[in-house]
Amino acid sequence: MSDLRQRFFIEDSPVRGEVVHLQEALQTILAQRDYAPAVQILLGEMLSATALLASTLKIKGRISLQIQATGTFKWAMAECNHRGEVRALADYEEDPRFQVAEDSSTVLKALISPVLFINIEPEVGERYQGIVPLDKHNLAGCLMQYYDLSAQIPTRIVLASDQKRSGGLLIQLLPRNSEEEQRYVDEDLWPRVTMLTETLKAEELVSLDTNEILYRLYNEEQVRLPEAEQLKFGCTCSKERCAIALQQIGVESVRETLEFQNPIEMDCQFCNSQYTFTAEEALGLFGEHLS
Repeated sequence: MSDLRQRFFIEDSPVRGEVVHLQEALQTILAQRDYAPAVQILLGEMLSATALLASTLKIKGRISLQIQATGTFKWAMAECNHRGEVRALADYEEDPRFQVAEDSSTVLKALISPVLFINIEPEVGERYQGIVPLDKHNLAGCLMQYYDLSAQIPTRIVLASDQKRSGGLLIQLLPRNSEEEQRYVDEDLWPRVTMLTETLKAEELVSLDTNEILYRLYNEEQVRLPEAEQLKFGCTCSKERCAIALQQIGVESVRETLEFQNPIEMDCQFCNSQYTFTAEEALGLFGEHLS
């Protein structure tokens, strides 16, 4: 069950869905920092959500969710690319409210002036950013509102995390593309599967495998399952990317940095990898050499 994304279709209907389970990747991410329990749960839900949303895109690239706020909780982000690689990070101050949690609502209630960004970054083409109000009870509710109002695709999402595992389920009612499709659609199907999806409990979503979840929910429908996709932790950091970052700050800033840190050490907050640049390497990025 660990780290899988399973697409499913209801035969002869415009209803499609995804089920996501994360375990090893989630534990790898949470082990990088000493996160409070409520923050661990929020990151678990955000990771499952990005894995679900990434599968709805027909592009090569990545999608990320980013929460920004003021107060004790500063920001959190989670990302998934078309290869099924996920990563996440959060920054916050100690807060006793973050020590106990059942779902993402614990952190969401503590946020001041919060905004949720949905960022879609294709490898080729223009980037897209959507802004989502964080005015619902939990993260799933906020994302469903975005799809219903902005994307105008009827969508239902269930998210859950217990600090060791996270899970997500998404179903969508896709547009009907022809008169023939409209003629043979079961008009009661979407209300029926929506009601069934809402019966899924958080503990079931994280503890049961995909087949059992789908059987319990939709055993009276003709559900078709293509091959499952593997998910995994993946970080995009590299020495080449760090070199680009140094070039962006300029040679004078690099010289100033070398005065108190030689060699320059750059850490990746996502995976704790460290990249080192000697003075010769750092100045060489600008075509300069040590005198």
